Amino acid sequence: MSDGDEIQVTSAFPPRDTAVGGYLEPIRAGGAVLWRPGADGGTEVVLIRRPLRDDWTLPKGKLKNGEHPIIAAVREVQEETGLTPVLGRRLPPQYYLKDGWPKQVEWWAATPAEPGGIIDYKPNDEVDSVEWVPVDEARERLTYEHDVHVLDNFRAGPHDTFPIILLRHLSAGEKRSWTDNDLLRPLDGTGRADALALPRVLSAYGRPRVVSSAAARCTESMLPYSLECDAPMRTERAVTVWNGTYDADEARAAFRSLLTEGIPTVLCTHGELVPQLMAEALGWLGAPNTQQSGLRKGAFWVVHVSREGTLAGVERHAVRG
Repeated sequence: MSDGDEIQVTSAFPPRDTAVGGYLEPIRAGGAVLWRPGADGGTEVVLIRRPLRDDWTLPKGKLKNGEHPIIAAVREVQEETGLTPVLGRRLPPQYYLKDGWPKQVEWWAATPAEPGGIIDYKPNDEVDSVEWVPVDEARERLTYEHDVHVLDNFRAGPHDTFPIILLRHLSAGEKRSWTDNDLLRPLDGTGRADALALPRVLSAYGRPRVVSSAAARCTESMLPYSLECDAPMRTERAVTVWNGTYDADEARAAFRSLLTEGIPTVLCTHGELVPQLMAEALGWLGAPNTQQSGLRKGAFWVVHVSREGTLAGVERHAVRG
């Protein structure tokens, strides 16, 4: 395999002869290992060929200014393969030099939204071939060592997973300035704008159902996503903070039930409950608890669970990236 003008490095920082004792802001990119079950019971992944570079690689591309990495990964895979990816577990990012400048690529495992993953792609100057390739063959065909590392990370973990998304409601102004019943406190202008942006981000994970606190600021956070993505929403008293009170045991039991059902789900709740629900999820999955489990408004955790009930990955994002 030839690395061409892409040089693998093992850390997030460029070599000393590139930036002596300093830092270079990396080029940011996103991509996915798009996979499906093979006819022989194995696994196939999508490779693309770029004629200008005469290389075989995985679908990926640079973030546009201000673009969310999740949206960028989905967009780039669509543009380079003609297939819409449904993101699964997150894979470790890769760092390498591109023309002497550090590049950071965020990776996910993904499945095609289209039944069977049938490729209907018209060759062009950027990508002239898109192929499903058995994973062992793909490893040998890839041109760059850093792509091989991505494929090895994919192979090392479970392929078939489902997401449980834990979202703290969007911006709803200051609690102390609201004089009515706190259950009725609505989103503010920032929160409403973020609610309109949320469907595009969450739909990258397919069409998870919605479970929400009964508070208006939570149901309003999820309403555009529920309507645009035709995702059923129900409210859950156990994850509702009402007049500053809640039952932590009931909330944890309700969240544990969602984990055991094996259904992709987004749960919208309150900041007071997020650390306790994350501790419940990680404890149930036999994983260590994180010391920084809290979320600011409009941020969310994604807990990826294998079909065997083991932890497959955890990632944290904000609606705005």
